Amino acid sequence: MTSIVTLYSLPWFKRHFQKRDDGWALGLARSLGVMVLTGLVVEVALLPFALYHFHRAGLYGVVANLVAIPLTTFVIMPLEAGALLLDAVGLGGPLWALCGLALGWLLDLAHGVAGAKGATALLPAVPRWAFGLMVAGGLWLCLWNSRARLCGLAPLVIGAMAAAMAPRPDLLLTGDGRHLAVVGEDGTPFLLRGRAGDFVRDMFGENSGFDGEPLELERGRGVSCSRDACAMVFERGDRPWRVLAIRSKERLEWADLTRACREADIVVAERRLPQGCTPRWLKLDRTAFARTGGLTIVLGDEPVVATVAERLGEHRWGQRGQQPSGPGFRGPSVLSRSDYPAARSAAASAYLVDQTASSLPPGSMK
Repeated sequence: MTSIVTLYSLPWFKRHFQKRDDGWALGLARSLGVMVLTGLVVEVALLPFALYHFHRAGLYGVVANLVAIPLTTFVIMPLEAGALLLDAVGLGGPLWALCGLALGWLLDLAHGVAGAKGATALLPAVPRWAFGLMVAGGLWLCLWNSRARLCGLAPLVIGAMAAAMAPRPDLLLTGDGRHLAVVGEDGTPFLLRGRAGDFVRDMFGENSGFDGEPLELERGRGVSCSRDACAMVFERGDRPWRVLAIRSKERLEWADLTRACREADIVVAERRLPQGCTPRWLKLDRTAFARTGGLTIVLGDEPVVATVAERLGEHRWGQRGQQPSGPGFRGPSVLSRSDYPAARSAAASAYLVDQTASSLPPGSMK
């Protein structure tokens, strides 16, 4: 509403779009122009909020509204009102049928626009400070009447550029530790559990800024999986990162598990891992997830971890979680290079252990 009021109070808007007696053709064109500008301003005003909270925003809403608003105002609503009146004498059926037909057109329009190529803008993550700059800049533009309002463009542009340049998470983990997604360099999420439901798949796709179908982790580069676990090695920054993800609840041999943990930088498991499992950097098991909730991890020369507990702890109804354990781990902040040992060569020989009850994948141990 603030953006609409600001638009209607601008001198140039009043000069060009204020109602006047100059014929029905110009009046119709003026009304369409007002509709387009109003929709565009609303879309731009809501864009930071949509990208921050939902990681996506529609881009063709203004065009769709040119059809949807008149269809709803002049066709659907009058048909519904007439049908309700005629229902008093039992004659509303034909109008309800026409109303259903018009609603079908409206739904077809919505699905067509939503499915069009480039209809959605996706961002994997928007930093809170960047979101704050965009909101502050937008409010400054709206609340000032003089040329001083142009000063709001600076924080708005800086926040938008920071949001567009925000790093994409490399690892996404749900709060129960059951689901993990490794985000490829092109943004494709590779899922630890290929049979994950639509909600999980959509959530990983949105948080990785990917508008497509996630793939199974086995199809990723540098990944080796067995029925019980997946081991992967991928380059981020100037070093390789080694991740071990355990996906079954079968018993694993103590010696093999602890040995594999020592050779991994990050170990992830839905179950509780023994104390003897000590990865090089970060250990995420049932105990850790109970304290942190879901996590996003950006790897590189200075890795960054963000947790759900970090945000929930800021609300009165949430309890601030403690951070997961691991050598050198200091929570959701930037870690220096000295906080983790240098990784060994990714080309080291793999060690495969076959067991009757369970097994670790090739490459999970050296």
